[in-house]
Amino acid sequence: MQLLGRVFNILRENNPELAGDRRRTVMRPPQVLREGTKKTVFVNFMDLCKTMHRQPEHVMTFLLAEMGTSGSLDGQQRLVVKGRFAPKNFEGILRRYVNEYVICNGCKSPDTILSKENRLFFLRCEKVTPISLSFSVRAWIEGFGYAMDLFLFCITLYSCGQ
Repeated sequence: MQLLGRVFNILRENNPELAGDRRRTVMRPPQVLREGTKKTVFVNFMDLCKTMHRQPEHVMTFLLAEMGTSGSLDGQQRLVVKGRFAPKNFEGILRRYVNEYVICNGCKSPDTILSKENRLFFLRCEKVTPISLSFSVRAWIEGFGYAMDLFLFCITLYSCGQ
């Protein structure tokens, strides 16, 4: 068992991508307080948005839509939500947000950029490496007796580096 552990340690040192180590993203749990009897305050909302590298407006819109309520940011940049909600409610919705708008589907990396084009959101992974392929369509030209390149296509494929 010790020998196997030593082999994995050497493997991790020399080739961390081959060892199967995946960086795990850990977020702090939401700090939720009650304000009066009808409002809930999400205290560390801005910190979590910065951790996820997402715009607070987008995260807030998602949270409020999923909770089916209204809310806004107060002067201290805390999210004030109408209604009584437990921290578990926020955790579940944030987990769904991360899976949908933060984590890359290909390599499971959180290093992504969310961009909006024509009312659609696109998730672009920072670990993606472009691979360019080019090929030509050859045609036999009658009378000349040789092949000639008619078209040259260039295709760029993207793959997540793992």
